[in-house]
Amino acid sequence: QVQLVESGGGLVQAGGSLRLSCVASGSIFSIGAMAWYRQAPGKQREFVAATGSAGTTNYADSVKGRFTISRDNAKNAVYLQMNSLKPEDTAVFFCNAYVIQTGGGSYRGYWGQGTQVTVSS
Repeated sequence: QVQLVESGGGLVQAGGSLRLSCVASGSIFSIGAMAWYRQAPGKQREFVAATGSAGTTNYADSVKGRFTISRDNAKNAVYLQMNSLKPEDTAVFFCNAYVIQTGGGSYRGYWGQGTQVTVSS
């Protein structure tokens, strides 16, 4: 099995910063793309940012220039540095990773349990 555990969420004032972390553990052979999604109350889960195994990155337009995704392949970790936070960034943030488990097979997507980010005005 594979587990993703997020941390770093919390309450911050508008204009502030937070750094989210997500660590994958379990029977991991290889990790491909890793990403962050978020879900605000009453809304669908939406893409925030992604990074490939080689470090390429992609961002939603709403966070470009404010958020930075990075990864540490040695630690099976992905991070999201969030600066200039706005009240509309308030959401539960979820980590997503595509993993090949030990023993072979193809990439399979996994989700973390989510971490709450609340930005006050």
